[in-house]
Amino acid sequence: MVSPGATCNATRWLSIVGIGEDGVDGLSAPARRLIAQAALVAGGARHLELAASLVEGERLAWPSPLHQAFEQIAAHRGEPVVVLASGDPFNYGVGKQLMQRFDVAEMLCVPQPSAFSLAAARLGWPLQDVAQVTLHGRALEGIIRHLAPGARILALAWDGSTAAKLAALLTSRRMGRSRLTVLEAIGGPQERVRSVTADAFELSDIHPLTTIALEVVAEPDALVIPLTSGLADDLFEHDGQMTKRDVRAVTLSALAPRPGELLWDVGLGSGSVAIEWLLRHGSLRAIGIEARQDRADRAMRNALALGAPDLKLVLGRAPSVLADLEPPDVAFIGGGISEQGVFEVVWSKLKPGGRLVANVVSLEGEARLIELFDKHGGELVRIAVSRVEPVGRMHGWRPAMAVTQWRVAKP
Repeated sequence: MVSPGATCNATRWLSIVGIGEDGVDGLSAPARRLIAQAALVAGGARHLELAASLVEGERLAWPSPLHQAFEQIAAHRGEPVVVLASGDPFNYGVGKQLMQRFDVAEMLCVPQPSAFSLAAARLGWPLQDVAQVTLHGRALEGIIRHLAPGARILALAWDGSTAAKLAALLTSRRMGRSRLTVLEAIGGPQERVRSVTADAFELSDIHPLTTIALEVVAEPDALVIPLTSGLADDLFEHDGQMTKRDVRAVTLSALAPRPGELLWDVGLGSGSVAIEWLLRHGSLRAIGIEARQDRADRAMRNALALGAPDLKLVLGRAPSVLADLEPPDVAFIGGGISEQGVFEVVWSKLKPGGRLVANVVSLEGEARLIELFDKHGGELVRIAVSRVEPVGRMHGWRPAMAVTQWRVAKP
């Protein structure tokens, strides 16, 4: 990104120009000049129409999939090319995809205010205090992790139906008194701003280019996802094959998620560990490996209900299904550590410096962990949890099966 006063040249030949709903009227003089001088102008059909009065060169409307256009753009390397984008191209815009194909040294970016900035300006919301998410092309359930009492959220809609779907989701989760403000075609001549509570949502004819502002009001019994590890067991649908709450909290601590990392959860079960991993940070990724279809389906239902729709599932038995998967930064083996070849394949695929955590409850599994500990080092931990239960008219401690946990980092 450089100053809008900069000019395109043979080295910095690819300009990304943000354009708003006000079209050319909202463009700076340098942005107008870049478009007028471009040999090729690429963008969505709507963007090309907004800038039509300035375009003198060839036009390229985005194909599907988008990346098919990048080779056509590359063929003009050294000539002035403009890519039109909504608002700020590097805020949930095409800038990210272009960076995967072209070098930043080739680019000149002239941004406009993003939809988030425009919405915050209309509402008087400080952006640093607001969760900013996109529901465009993504599962609606991705917003669940942000739904907390008093939270303010700005969400880019997928289309005109998103607001009604979000209102229904909020109502189903005992947050029906939350206020939705629907900001349509913001910044342009068709701009319209309407507000309504989720449980009384009756808005219709909503423009597809919409930003939704949400002020969350939760009933006392509303399902709110806490920030801590160790979600209550009854939040998960399961058949008993689940890492229980207290052990799960210790397991997440041992996995020690860092932004951007990929987890393999081998023996996914209910998905509780992988789901909590994903909830720690929006940049985290997880692949769950599960041999049984019913458990894989159940894990995905849990992921959707708890706001982790990005969980990836691989159906099949380890280690045979592991060979072609992206190497993980971190691996959790919650079942199958004693099966032939499981550890060896996971260990071989784990990135250098990566972390592996394995939990077992059986004597045979513990023997296997001791064998691996002797060979690879790390640390062994015994996790024993007892809970108070009725004993006649009194109460006593009922111990759960102890879990042996092995933690190790790959050299």
